[in-house]
Amino acid sequence: MHATGMRLAPSNIASAFSGNTYKDLHQPAFVIGGCFALAAVVLSLFLILQHLRSYTNPAEQKWIVAVLFMVPVYASESILSLWNPRLSLACDILRNCYEAFALYSFGSYLVACLGGERRVIELLENKLRKQLDKPLLEETDENRGEEQRSYINFFFRPCVLGKDLLSIEKFGLVQYMILKTVCAFLAFLLELFGVYGDGEFKWYYGYPYLAVVLNFSQVWALYCLVKFYNVTHEGLEPIKPLAKFISFKAIVFATWWQGVGIALLCAIGVLPKEEKLQTGLQDFLICIEMAIAAVAHVFVFSAKPYHYLPPSEHGKVVAEKTEEIVTVEEGFKEKPAVLENSEIQIQAPGTSITKSVQDIVVEGGQHVVKDVVLTINQAMGPVEKGVTKIQERFHRQSVSSDDKGEGSELEVEEESITATNISAEVEREM
Repeated sequence: MHATGMRLAPSNIASAFSGNTYKDLHQPAFVIGGCFALAAVVLSLFLILQHLRSYTNPAEQKWIVAVLFMVPVYASESILSLWNPRLSLACDILRNCYEAFALYSFGSYLVACLGGERRVIELLENKLRKQLDKPLLEETDENRGEEQRSYINFFFRPCVLGKDLLSIEKFGLVQYMILKTVCAFLAFLLELFGVYGDGEFKWYYGYPYLAVVLNFSQVWALYCLVKFYNVTHEGLEPIKPLAKFISFKAIVFATWWQGVGIALLCAIGVLPKEEKLQTGLQDFLICIEMAIAAVAHVFVFSAKPYHYLPPSEHGKVVAEKTEEIVTVEEGFKEKPAVLENSEIQIQAPGTSITKSVQDIVVEGGQHVVKDVVLTINQAMGPVEKGVTKIQERFHRQSVSSDDKGEGSELEVEEESITATNISAEVEREM
């Protein structure tokens, strides 16, 4: 047999799979995926419970819990979709909506770690002053120049934007949350009418158009988050933000492009064009990835830093004493010496899980609604200005046309009067 006879085109590779591929792989994939999903849910819920029991910093921990809850949501919905493919679209909609909210929560967590929005604004304004090299007393809104107000600097010099950088970052995250939710329900409506075509890159289906919109929206949201992190990473060093950023970004970005990649492989014939197999493969991979993410979150978003309170608070005092042996040179001799370091921490008492959940739902919900309303107003601002300019232009045109009409009427009246006078003079002469 010639070697060339062993080569298979992508279409032949796809046809090599039997028609019962999904049935043959479904049961073992469901069992293996279920084990990974169970491990992910257990680990994540245990970590969330630790944060709820040590809810000593609500400003930060309510967003941590929202981010951590992403793993159980992804894992449970993926295993449900793998168990019953009929639930895949509904699970995908819920998963996509929570993904957008989790990205927003991560951005809010970074702001909370910096001390809140007011502290972030002060930090960004200080960086602006240092960047422009101007004294504090001489700095005013008028002499900052057009350089700061130019939003093109967001791509090249985000430091010179000052407090506007925070507005751009929030707008980028909230627009993705809104668009992701709208597109998810739009996909549901298109599926009801049979024109969604999940994974089909054809012009008469809605999937490719929604995929392009969501791709640009997600890339912009992540780009805004990266720019904000690049400017504020020095203030975030105590929380080791790089590990948190990578672990979270891997979940959001990888799962999305994983689904697009599977759809492309099916479109070009590398994988069979079987919708159940396509969605099942995506769900199976997500179950495995969520177990890995849950293990990473145990170390990255640990609740240990919140087990202790500042000295001004009340609680159980814990003294930690560490000793280290070093050598000290005295003349020509080396003598051992012991360095002691004592650290006193106040252990926080356990908090009520009910109150912690109530704070997350109420306070967090109010914060989300506030930012959504603010983002909608920011988006509608340019639209209102454009509509106002159009109305003013039409008004000017209508006024000018009215003036021309009045002028022509006056001219006609003057001409008629002149003609009447001329005829009257002619009659007198006759």
